[in-house]
Amino acid sequence: MIQDIAPKEYNNHYEEQLPEPQDWLLVYQKGNVLCRFSGGKISYPKVKEVTGEGLSMTYLFTISGERFFLLKSDLEGLEGYGWEKPLIFRNADPKYLGFAGITGQQLDDWYRANRFCGCCGSPMVPDHAERMVRCARCGNMVYPKICPGVITAVTDGNRLLLTKYAHRPGAVNYALVAGFTEIGETLEETVRREVMEEVGLKVKNIRYYKSQPWSFSSTLLCGFYCEVDGSTEVRLDTEELAVAQWFEREDIPLEDDGVSLTREMIHMFKTGKQ
Repeated sequence: MIQDIAPKEYNNHYEEQLPEPQDWLLVYQKGNVLCRFSGGKISYPKVKEVTGEGLSMTYLFTISGERFFLLKSDLEGLEGYGWEKPLIFRNADPKYLGFAGITGQQLDDWYRANRFCGCCGSPMVPDHAERMVRCARCGNMVYPKICPGVITAVTDGNRLLLTKYAHRPGAVNYALVAGFTEIGETLEETVRREVMEEVGLKVKNIRYYKSQPWSFSSTLLCGFYCEVDGSTEVRLDTEELAVAQWFEREDIPLEDDGVSLTREMIHMFKTGKQ
């Protein structure tokens, strides 16, 4: 999956650090990232390549000794680099730089969304001991947002339920039932609710598989397998889904893409490992 960057090791322990010339610099504007991207290969500017007065750089994380900083100042561009959409992170080479790019963008979005206090409107200031911003006026503290959600593989013996999202022009790939956990819910309750809401099925024997950080939506995805409990007739929520279809194991049309938890779970069922 996208976070599987071994033998590289991701270290997100926060401490204030000053950038050095050879550190990586992640720059985002209008939802795009500044990088070199050609033939699937990706690289970012080094700190030494970006010069100017009053530039603000914030330490993000380290990957196997390579430090990454966020440029929080505006930058129109940089010779030799271009602005790319975050879709490139899914299959970027080397993989650890793709993972760094999307993880950095999640943090950049958080910083941008929390420049002012949601309680009193005063400017937020960074904390010096942990990844957090606080209001100097009222003391409100805000940490990076992580939204828990579920990916649910609904099975019926040798069959798996695959779906396609509604209102996504050009979407061709199948997916699994998915949704965000609501306040007061357990993850297992989210599985039951989302399956009932989206396809009208009751489920049983809910089994946790594994999780995945999915920075494209600031989500921590939790994968579950479950079995239909009773009728297998699908009642489709057309506001959420365009298609929900049962597939025999051997007829499942997707392979693991090495990126998403959804595709891995589908592949695990297709190959009889779940």
